[in-house]
Amino acid sequence: MNPIIHTGLSTIAARRSNRIGMAAMKIAVAIIFLWIGALKFVPYEADSITPFVANSPVMSFFYEHPGEYKAHMTHEGELKPAERVWQNANNTYGFSTGLGALEIVIGGLTLVGLMSHRVGIVGAALAFATPFVTLSFLVTTPEAWVPAIGDAHHGFPYLSGAGRLVLKDVALLAGAWLIMVDSSRAILSDSPSAAVLQAPAISPVVIARRAA
Repeated sequence: MNPIIHTGLSTIAARRSNRIGMAAMKIAVAIIFLWIGALKFVPYEADSITPFVANSPVMSFFYEHPGEYKAHMTHEGELKPAERVWQNANNTYGFSTGLGALEIVIGGLTLVGLMSHRVGIVGAALAFATPFVTLSFLVTTPEAWVPAIGDAHHGFPYLSGAGRLVLKDVALLAGAWLIMVDSSRAILSDSPSAAVLQAPAISPVVIARRAA
């Protein structure tokens, strides 16, 4: 193998490199949840998730009028006061605020995982559970796929902008799992039982000699 390539691979495979990568993964997951969670407090973001929530069998009950959402949708950056009134009556913003607060908590716990594995694993577990809900939107939300309005390419597997936004959570799912694995190993290695298991064993012969 080329010495330069061997050196590069050895550097990447080093334990320090793994620690840097895991720390970067925690920061990346935290950024996603903190940033998007904060945006949930802004009306345009709350409006944009309306189709996902309204069509979800496990979330639509948070809305007052989930079946009416299509008549009141707005584009990002577009202001329609009348539609904002409807969104308020629909509890769109109340639900989005609660969801945003939860996402900020998840992001914060994951970020604290840089200093505390016990706290971080809680955030990672929540981050791992979240994509199971969001990825279900690919099944329940019609807006996740290109609509049949003329182009031959529509429906499955042609993801719309909303569908592509959801699909990214596959990577979030994998990243959260890796953080949980790393945190679990660190917690186990720090436990008293791990110290006992790692202690060198004393043979029966040595014990007998000491007793004599």
